[in-house]
Amino acid sequence: MAVILGIDPGSRITGYGVIRVQGKLQEYIGSGCIRTQSKELPPRLNTIFNGVSELIQQYQPDEFAIEQVFMARNPDSALKLGQARGAAIVAATQCDIPVYEYAARLIKQAVTGTGGADKSQVQHMVQHMLKLPGKPQADAADALAVAICHSHTQKLAVAMAGKDASYARRRFK
Repeated sequence: MAVILGIDPGSRITGYGVIRVQGKLQEYIGSGCIRTQSKELPPRLNTIFNGVSELIQQYQPDEFAIEQVFMARNPDSALKLGQARGAAIVAATQCDIPVYEYAARLIKQAVTGTGGADKSQVQHMVQHMLKLPGKPQADAADALAVAICHSHTQKLAVAMAGKDASYARRRFK
């Protein structure tokens, strides 16, 4: 059994989703958003770091999965996103939790079957896969999708390797 914390990073809104995986079963534990209020980036990064640290303390995840940076149209936005990711990753590494990264297209494909899915499709499939009573908020659904993608990738790596998949994905420690 593993508890996975998935993160959809953002400098203003960082989504999180927590699932428990046992064999083929995926169980919803919790989800939501860390919302930053400051106009300045350094206090927002601090809010993300503190928020993720609190989530780690609350849920005690075994693994941490996060969406990789994609090159946005605006390079400044991509840099801020990278810094938000960094704040979240440092929170995980401070607690010795293994960190795994996944491309947005792979996450969407793992949940919807297509790498070009839109947010509403991801929300719908996350709701269906985790048997939720309603659609989760978009950023939380994206974070749950990251956790689901990680779960599927680990299962596939174990099946293909026939052994521990801890080296299947790029890992920071």
